[in-house]
Amino acid sequence: MTQSVIPPSPSRADYAAQLEANADETLFERDEPIALFLEWLESARAAEPNDPNAMALATVDADGYPDVRMVLLKDVDARGFTFFSNQESAKGGQLWANPSAALLFHWKSLRRQVRVRGPVEPVSAAEADAYFASRARESRIGAWVSDQSRPLADRATLEARVAEQTARFDGQEVPRPDRWTGWRVKPVQIEFWRDRPFRLHDRLRFDRTTQDQSWSRSRLWP
Repeated sequence: MTQSVIPPSPSRADYAAQLEANADETLFERDEPIALFLEWLESARAAEPNDPNAMALATVDADGYPDVRMVLLKDVDARGFTFFSNQESAKGGQLWANPSAALLFHWKSLRRQVRVRGPVEPVSAAEADAYFASRARESRIGAWVSDQSRPLADRATLEARVAEQTARFDGQEVPRPDRWTGWRVKPVQIEFWRDRPFRLHDRLRFDRTTQDQSWSRSRLWP
């Protein structure tokens, strides 16, 4: 029998060694979730080794199957959580057909996570243009290159397309292609989770029906 690669459940000693930062009860003394999220994101920026703004984006396809992938949060404010991508990709098609999504931020170094659910809307052309212009030139060329989510014969085909588009835009600015845009998840539910010993975790959830309403808050059983 091969040795399992699944880690065993934590021992009593393991729990005792966990950071006590999550024991601070004032972490949950908030009435508004966006400000709390920004506090946690700032802590993640100082602690996570890579991409503290990485989030799992969950959508639903035409057959009702859930689909999830990692994307990068690029803006967050009272309006919602914004990311950018190719709208002709699988995720883009799913979002146009069913404009709702769920997000998950997991910060292993902090032993915390945040879940977000809500309807989705496309960002304005001006917002998409502004963020696209801030990207590295090679990334902007990549947006013209990729037929995202479609079959690719081999790596050589991709590299040939990169060379073609690089030559096309030689000596000029790379504009945003029409198929590249952003989406904003407008939250109606945000849940904060923090690890506590012996699986007695803390959970704080904010709910509202529409963005015009104020948030209600509740603690949840682990």
